[in-house]
Amino acid sequence: MRASLFRFGLCALVAAAAGLSSPVRAAEIRGARVWAGPEYTRVVFDLSGPVRYGITPRGDQVRVDLGNDRLASAFEKPAAQGLFKGVTAHRRGGKLELLADVSAGTTPKSFMLKPGGGYGYRLVLDLYPKSVAKAPDAKASAPATRVAVATVTKADKREVLTLRQVAEQMGGERKVVVAVDAGHGGVDPGAHGPHGTLEKNVTLAVARKLAALIDKQPGMQAVLTRDGDYFIPLKRRYEIAREKNADLFVSIHADAFRNGDAKGSSVWVLSSRGKSTVAARWLADRENSSDLIGGVSLASEDDSLASVLLDMQQGWAVQASESIAGNVLKALGKLGPTHRGYVERANFVVLRSPDVPSILVETAFISNPSEERKLRDPEHQTELAEAVMGGVRNYFETTPPPGTWFAAQAARRNGTLLASAQATDAPVGKRADDSVQDMHKVARGESLGSIARQYGVSVGALKSANRISGSGDTLRAGSVLTIPAS
Repeated sequence: MRASLFRFGLCALVAAAAGLSSPVRAAEIRGARVWAGPEYTRVVFDLSGPVRYGITPRGDQVRVDLGNDRLASAFEKPAAQGLFKGVTAHRRGGKLELLADVSAGTTPKSFMLKPGGGYGYRLVLDLYPKSVAKAPDAKASAPATRVAVATVTKADKREVLTLRQVAEQMGGERKVVVAVDAGHGGVDPGAHGPHGTLEKNVTLAVARKLAALIDKQPGMQAVLTRDGDYFIPLKRRYEIAREKNADLFVSIHADAFRNGDAKGSSVWVLSSRGKSTVAARWLADRENSSDLIGGVSLASEDDSLASVLLDMQQGWAVQASESIAGNVLKALGKLGPTHRGYVERANFVVLRSPDVPSILVETAFISNPSEERKLRDPEHQTELAEAVMGGVRNYFETTPPPGTWFAAQAARRNGTLLASAQATDAPVGKRADDSVQDMHKVARGESLGSIARQYGVSVGALKSANRISGSGDTLRAGSVLTIPAS
């Protein structure tokens, strides 16, 4: 009897050690969703519980081996997108097997997600193309506004110039690059409005409108971190901005709060704590990282010099961020009340680039029924984009990065001012006509009201400056308007 009990106890211990005492229950595969981005395709299987699985690449297929799990009766196969071409299910030896058809040479990566964000357990299958394009070399890209160095031999003297100075000496008029980041996306829907509005859809709509305004503005160029409904990791978002040598990173979001009365837009920059955390990480990782601070590798510098370089660069980026954020918040305030009335600070991951000025715009509270309705309205989305655009453009006009179109325009204005002053005996620095701020070419669909909001002037002033009579608000596409000084 004792021997039998001993053997029973021993078997129990062995089973426990092998993890057999608490087997994973069979789960149900309830559904599958696919998002195709420019860099990879994500397939998400929704599960009733955790599963044990194996992944095996097989040419133009990826096999997912499961256990006694089963497909739900309502399971629907997702449509082909990106690298994903379809999926079939089979039983092999009593166990479930999923065969995902993929593009040839696809490399799969997978992981499990625990319940969260309104979803249950999920099995994530990321599909990467055979060859991933190499990120642009910071030294080979167009001159950026960030501090970077170039060595020029002059006679017997070696002179170190910044890329800004190189661009100036070459008479360059490059466009300023603005990275526009639509928050959330794909499997990450963001906040939900009381009537079902998803933050990821609102942010993409506003981001696209903002990018269109930027591309239409002379001397500016937009880069969208995402231009579709797909997921991008937070860190990857600001990495895209750095790879594109962006002069500014603008992340678009919609706020939410448990109280539906919360309202108003807000603008955020990186907090002091976040700044010091980023600095510590970059200094600690510089020996093992190919990342650059404005084109200067920290790995080649001693600790003290690396710290000084990073502190200078971060200081400039944070100062610029605060200035831009203030401009944008002021412009948003013309659309309605802001949430706080001042620029706020937090340690958001997307704001952590140490050398690209970065702001995060909370367009409104999607959890507020009234503001949710506005966020769904394409006209209000356009007004939001115009307000952000106005604040951004104002910054580049008042603080033009050297070597850019804005700097060239400022230089021309200064030259015109000086010549005008000499010719008319007017005080140096005063323009002959202080009433003119800018010129604007009318695009299809624009109105006097939308252009007035974009430049922060009244419709009456716009009509007066352009001798427009009547009560109509429509304009002919292609016509050029004089924008009066606000």
